[in-house]
Amino acid sequence: MSIRESERLQRRLRIRRGIRLHPAQVVVVGFAAAVLGGTLLLLLPPMTRAPEGTSFIDALFTSTSAVCVTGLTVVDNELHWTPLGHAVIVALIQVGGLGIMIFASLIGLVLARKMSVRARLNAATEASVVGFADVRGLMRGIVLISFAIEALTWMFLFPRFLFGYGYSPVDAAWHALFHSVSSFNNAGFALYSDNLMGFVDDPFICLPICAAIILGGLGFPVIMQLRKEFTRPLHWSMNTKLVVWGTIVLLVGGTLFITAVEWDNPDTFGQLNPAGRVLAGFFASVQTRTAGFNSVDIGLMHDESWVAMDVLMFIGGGPASTAGGIKVTTFAVLFFIMLTELRGEGAVNIFGKRLSRAVHRQAITVVLIAVAAVMAGAVLLMLLTGLAFDEVLFETISAFATVGLSTGITADLHPLAQAVLVLLMFLGRIGPLTLGSAIALRERRILYELPKERPAIG
Repeated sequence: MSIRESERLQRRLRIRRGIRLHPAQVVVVGFAAAVLGGTLLLLLPPMTRAPEGTSFIDALFTSTSAVCVTGLTVVDNELHWTPLGHAVIVALIQVGGLGIMIFASLIGLVLARKMSVRARLNAATEASVVGFADVRGLMRGIVLISFAIEALTWMFLFPRFLFGYGYSPVDAAWHALFHSVSSFNNAGFALYSDNLMGFVDDPFICLPICAAIILGGLGFPVIMQLRKEFTRPLHWSMNTKLVVWGTIVLLVGGTLFITAVEWDNPDTFGQLNPAGRVLAGFFASVQTRTAGFNSVDIGLMHDESWVAMDVLMFIGGGPASTAGGIKVTTFAVLFFIMLTELRGEGAVNIFGKRLSRAVHRQAITVVLIAVAAVMAGAVLLMLLTGLAFDEVLFETISAFATVGLSTGITADLHPLAQAVLVLLMFLGRIGPLTLGSAIALRERRILYELPKERPAIG
């Protein structure tokens, strides 16, 4: 090899090393590519029934909402899109739920029958796991669990649509499939103009959807451990215990509060029988797990219910799940840190184990970034629209936490305001820490410590 050829080879190697992306950056690029691809597909004429077609902002908003499994919409999902458009949306929901990097790694695994270390790192980053020694088994478990729960939900919904509502077998199968995928992935997209308001007091529709949402919001690591050690709770990890007990407390508390507040509201629960009111309250509480279906008009609920739903949406579901929010574990960790400080104790102990101090910083970072993103989004929406704070706050939390619940203002917002919600959905789906890691080109390890000092707090 000549000197000139050697220099060319070294230059090409430097270029390749220069453009190599961190796994977290690959996740961000993967989600952005999926959103862009979905946008271009939804812009095609066969996707819409509207003679004028779909505008770019509407296609971008719908694609982002689907990939980020949010459920916010700016067009009538039933009347605007054709069956082909609905198929694209449900495909984007499935891709977004499984995770772009896991989906891509699985395709590579099938084609090449092998996985590089970088592919394992990418998949581990998307799945929010610390190690990546068994990412292949993890991905296999994720896909099997996802499809199994979706299939089980389909088996409950299909006969109800077929026999209870007189759908044809093909329509019943399609509606059951769409809502099974949308519910497990916590997406909140429905094939009806009024979402699921027509099924407000139907337990055979609402309860299977709620079950799929709850399971999807637990997170894959939790589901895997529960599948193996469901009868041995003493063997559960701290993560599993926090997610399970936190989910139960939030679901029960949310159901009781929303049901009590809306019990006599003639515009929401007031016209239902007592059993229907309890079902509607439970359904509304489950949706704040970041699912986004609604069986009543959210815009007609009391302000107190909005506040409670703001809190529940902001918390969200479990880590490494199809749900969004700051996550149940983050909220629980901050709660136990507060409890420890109030007691005057040193270490934070949870379920008989000491919490790592690194987790303290991570939880605080996630919450501060989330609060900053939500408040900045709310202020921008107020400046662009002039709407009241409670409405825009609900919308921004719903977007950032990838929930999809709306007071009814999203479709009428200015395109710039809708673009703000697009950014919030994207940030909320990939996660504040993932985005921060993707922006940082490299980690810095400081080999020294500065003198310690304690400022006054409070």
